[in-house]
Amino acid sequence: MSELILVTGGVRSGKSGYAQHLARSFKRKVIYIATAEALDSDMTERIRQHRKSRDKDWLTIEEPLDVLGAVRKLSADRRVMLLDCLTLFISNLILKGLSDKAVYSEVRSILKVLKRKSGAAIIVTNEVGSGIVPDSELGRRFRDLQGRVNQIVSGASDSVYLMVSGIPLKIK
Repeated sequence: MSELILVTGGVRSGKSGYAQHLARSFKRKVIYIATAEALDSDMTERIRQHRKSRDKDWLTIEEPLDVLGAVRKLSADRRVMLLDCLTLFISNLILKGLSDKAVYSEVRSILKVLKRKSGAAIIVTNEVGSGIVPDSELGRRFRDLQGRVNQIVSGASDSVYLMVSGIPLKIK
């Protein structure tokens, strides 16, 4: 059975950088699954910066929707899988039209495969419940769904880190 680590926190709290640090610490090959899409110039720049921050020998799979399919393709050779980020993945699924039930099912299936196939898995997600109440129905649905997904993943995780101003706090 593999180790599952969740790294959560607010926007620009240092989640991705810390997740990369954790991935390097395993001293194994890393598979990086990126879920962002360059839909505007800001996201294009963020993606560019993320690509630049990754180690050159890491295998990167850019997959905004079929994370389960990408994870299923991994070999069981004790690699480290880093998924960055769960928040964008959930947003992508909502915008594709998936129901909440379908999103939960997708996340649970990913967790099952990760436990079987990877040497270690690190998942990055945003803590979305500490801000203001969104003013739109879609915004509130996303916030609530993301909060519940984070609970599912943290419950399945061996370790959970909360990033605050670049400082990791181990909470599980």
